[in-house]
Amino acid sequence: MGQKINPIGLRLGINRTWDSRWFAGKNEYAKLLHEDIRIREMLMKELKQAAVARIVIERPHKKCRVSIHSARPGVVIGKKGADIDKLKKKVAEITDSDVVIN
Repeated sequence: MGQKINPIGLRLGINRTWDSRWFAGKNEYAKLLHEDIRIREMLMKELKQAAVARIVIERPHKKCRVSIHSARPGVVIGKKGADIDKLKKKVAEITDSDVVIN
């Protein structure tokens, strides 16, 4: 009888890294985790046409760095970076950290 495993969990540490890269204590871990989930859901909904492959969230001290891996970066950036500013404002509403989008 074969055992079913998660392919992402199998590859972690070998040829794939975590999608969220941050550390938090007991008191704020759940809050940051829920923020990450809301950020990902909002970005995937907003960027349906951009063919987003992966969203990586890093949280250095009091900041939130969101990296969007997309096949169509022109759709994400928009004309003269207008759409990226809109995304930054929407992500800033979800989290109370300083937001940087790559």
